[in-house]
Amino acid sequence: MAFGLVPLEKRLKDNIRNYSLDQIYEIGQLSRFLESINKVTGISLLLTDRHGEKAASAGSFAGFKPDTVNAPGKKIRVAGRTIAHLYVKGEKPGDNAGESLLDAVVSQLTEQAAKAYEAAELSLYVDDLEKKLEKEQYQVKHGEKEDALTGVLNSTYFDNKMQIIDRSQVVPVAVICANINDWKYVNDNFGDEESDRLIQVVASFLKAEAKPEYIIGRCGGDFFNVLIPMAEDGEAEEYCKRVQQRCLDFEDAHLAPSVACGFVLKYNVEQALMDLVSDAEYEMFNNKFEIKNAPGYRERLEKR
Repeated sequence: MAFGLVPLEKRLKDNIRNYSLDQIYEIGQLSRFLESINKVTGISLLLTDRHGEKAASAGSFAGFKPDTVNAPGKKIRVAGRTIAHLYVKGEKPGDNAGESLLDAVVSQLTEQAAKAYEAAELSLYVDDLEKKLEKEQYQVKHGEKEDALTGVLNSTYFDNKMQIIDRSQVVPVAVICANINDWKYVNDNFGDEESDRLIQVVASFLKAEAKPEYIIGRCGGDFFNVLIPMAEDGEAEEYCKRVQQRCLDFEDAHLAPSVACGFVLKYNVEQALMDLVSDAEYEMFNNKFEIKNAPGYRERLEKR
């Protein structure tokens, strides 16, 4: 992931909500399983997803409308979350044998779902480990100066650059903080690959609009900092506007990039650039508030 590797335990706890039943069960096999029970016992069975949409059934449920809130049937739960509801018709009250059978069915469906889910998440986790290793190897190969995902400076080398500029006593220096708006929305709705691509897209805009002397670093998951040595009047502001316009002009099936920017200027050689970064972040958050509350922002984000 762009923000570092999420522990497997946390993935298993959180990611089940992103799975549909056809990703957990082989629906044809599930239908045959329910039909075999119906044939032997005469009990009708209906399995729905967490929202009440039919997944598989055996027997008669004509005119039946599942109510997963008030009459949820027998719940199938994985990783602490309800993933399905099993509805039953034809069961005789007080039939201990029938009740035991249904408990066994619920247990079987739960175990099958848990195994399928854990296997899928483990596979994705291994893929993430491999990608992380590739990124680390890339950084070693390039002297650990560049961020593997974006090609801009990594946070450690960017900090070193700030110290070098401080020692050189160059003024003025513009310090810019840029943060991607609603990165988490993209990650939650489209996954790690698209959220990583969003970071890459924004980094490409920062690089494309920069002059050769600009120093760009990725200093957090979706945070970038930019230094402009010997910045001219209005240069930092115009740079931020160009990057933000690039985001607005970008057309894509999933991504609607948006960046909040804030900047401050160092005029005193006694000031440390590191101390000014927090001031730039403060200005960035003011800009973020304006952008996210502007008319049309949410519509542009969610229409993807």
